[in-house]
Amino acid sequence: NIFTQQPSYFSDLDETLPTVLQVFSNILHKCGLQCEGASAEPQKLEERVNVTPGNMPLQELKDIVLYLCDTCTTLWAFLDVFPLACQTFQNHEFCYRLASFYELAIPELESAIKKRRYEDNSVFADLWRRISHSRKKMIEAFHILINQVCLQPILE
Repeated sequence: NIFTQQPSYFSDLDETLPTVLQVFSNILHKCGLQCEGASAEPQKLEERVNVTPGNMPLQELKDIVLYLCDTCTTLWAFLDVFPLACQTFQNHEFCYRLASFYELAIPELESAIKKRRYEDNSVFADLWRRISHSRKKMIEAFHILINQVCLQPILE
């Protein structure tokens, strides 16, 4: 494990986590949603957007779902192979922020995917498969975090 060979990588991970959290904040912003605690920066009034997942262009919805799917899969894979990183994630209130993101974004994205009219049904099938995979990987990442940060210390 590279973190064992180079312990200073933990500080690199600590410095990188705000960027990971910003990914979720950016997705919410692109969807016209807000997330309490997801961003330390206040939103300017003139930046308010009327775009929602339901009325955004199809290509933009596809891009968001692909970005989310890649992010969630990578996040889960990292935590799965290196659960010792969980405490660093939790130092950034990651569970709270992930749960807030999930609660705001996933129902909106699922609803937008279901309600949209598609010229090609394979586009719907692909988007639905990817949002479902994203949801599953977020939940699995959350379980890893809870197990490592909350349950394992009790069992030891």
